[in-house]
Amino acid sequence: MPFFHAGSAPRGAGPLSGALRDGLILSPGMKVGLFGGSFNPAHDGHAHVAETAMRRLGLDRVVWLVSPQNPLKDARHSAPLAERMASAREHAHGPAMIVSDFESRVGVRWTVDTLRALVARHPGVNFVWLMGSDNLADFHRWRGWTDIMRLMPVAVIARPGSLLDSRTAPAAARFSPFRVPAAQAGLLPSLKAPAWTYLTAPLNPRSSTAIRAARAGEKGA
Repeated sequence: MPFFHAGSAPRGAGPLSGALRDGLILSPGMKVGLFGGSFNPAHDGHAHVAETAMRRLGLDRVVWLVSPQNPLKDARHSAPLAERMASAREHAHGPAMIVSDFESRVGVRWTVDTLRALVARHPGVNFVWLMGSDNLADFHRWRGWTDIMRLMPVAVIARPGSLLDSRTAPAAARFSPFRVPAAQAGLLPSLKAPAWTYLTAPLNPRSSTAIRAARAGEKGA
């Protein structure tokens, strides 16, 4: 099967540990999920992904990384960062859920650079990259996607409309030898990458695209 791969993402020096206050209070040994997205706006489906991952993986924290602008999406359709941060805070329930503008603080654009910076700044923390299955279907188009898979374990949480495509996605096929059974998902944060799992749970149909379309319809009425 042919794979799209633009090559390894270039490595920059990145911010040094302690060079910037990132607002994250993380300690070595913690199990922390990193949940990135535009959250334009955030909704119950996002909360479903974060809460499912926290419960099934036994995480201590889930950090919602609100992107300043997804490079693969049209900036004209994005609400201001402050608005999307507020939207994420409305759906990130409980003290273990942290909403962060880390990418804006560090000045990175690509997920792979964000994750490298976090790993460098928080040695000893057991990070897991979290994403909905709708993202897995296109994950092979992300810059440095194979680097992400080798940087930290990955947990994919089922989302409506993408179950079949995501299970047969190029990324899933490429890294199939490293898939961890869902029954053993609790081990994922302590495993060495590459390691990934696919978690099913009762599906939440909410989507940011549908919410934006509904709001646009209300304004035009």
